[in-house]
Amino acid sequence: MALTLYVDTARWRAHQKSVIDQFPGLIPVCKGNGYGFGHERLAEEVNRFGADMLAVGTTYEAARMKDWFGGDLLVLTPFRRGEEPVPLPDRVIRSVSSVDGVHALVGARVVIECMSSMKRHGIGEHELGQLHAAIEDVRLEGFALHLPLDRTDGSDAVEEVIGWMDRLRAARLPLHTMFVSHLRAEELARLQQQFPQTRFRARIGTRLWLGDHEATEYRGAVLDVTRVTKGDRFGYRQQRVASDGWLVVVAGGTSHGVGLEAPKAMHGVMPRAKGVARAGLATVNRNLSPFVWAGKQRWFAEPPHMQVSILFVPADAQEPQVGDELVAHLRHTTTQYDRLVDR
Repeated sequence: MALTLYVDTARWRAHQKSVIDQFPGLIPVCKGNGYGFGHERLAEEVNRFGADMLAVGTTYEAARMKDWFGGDLLVLTPFRRGEEPVPLPDRVIRSVSSVDGVHALVGARVVIECMSSMKRHGIGEHELGQLHAAIEDVRLEGFALHLPLDRTDGSDAVEEVIGWMDRLRAARLPLHTMFVSHLRAEELARLQQQFPQTRFRARIGTRLWLGDHEATEYRGAVLDVTRVTKGDRFGYRQQRVASDGWLVVVAGGTSHGVGLEAPKAMHGVMPRAKGVARAGLATVNRNLSPFVWAGKQRWFAEPPHMQVSILFVPADAQEPQVGDELVAHLRHTTTQYDRLVDR
């Protein structure tokens, strides 16, 4: 009995191909929990479709992935002096976001990150003049721009990249390769047409692995079902049941990521109102679970346990049976499954 990730493999791979076809030279990204699939599984997929480079989040991820992927590994987290040294092969490329970092990586393969409108990390325009001496001692693979997902100010992503291309060119820095994130296929094509001597390589994770929501589905197996009547006490805290129904124990708890949700940016009146309503219900121990039974998301009877959740199903719904599986609406990047089933 498990929390299972079911994958419609043919559909999932057809989506991968559609993304790869739109972005020539694409660099797949595998970081964190492997977008819900796990690092080893994504390495298998990357080997299958034959990418020459794979981007990972950290040096620790690179140390694991080097045994599963034989091509170049690009570490996205920028190098910092004083970081813990991790033994890595020469095919690992380090991202660098400071002149000091470039100076510290003598002989290494590096990608220099430029400061984008994300304002997260990167070389500033005022530092470009200092790069000439620094890059003489490294093997420069190219420059990179990590762009925002939303542009509420109406700005143009292509224009932002062009601005940096012009700055780099004016500083007489090599422009053979530019690594970019969060561009649409047509935007990438515009850039490639305008700068034919530069190779633009898109680093893509979410769109590649999770772009087709219908290709994957989480399900939690029902482990136990107990009939309860209004007023019965239950659970760790011995709360009372509010009405007749069933307590349903289902696979999937905090160790799987159930009940642990990353905060979301809310836009508009309705999403904000719903957020306020959910927060109000939580103060009286009413929390909606991600599990669906008989067409409705069901309430947690109490906060999820480590490996299971206890749900309340009211008496007017069909009684779940041990062995049934409940669809679970879970976020891939915060979920750890017990098993993955290709179908």
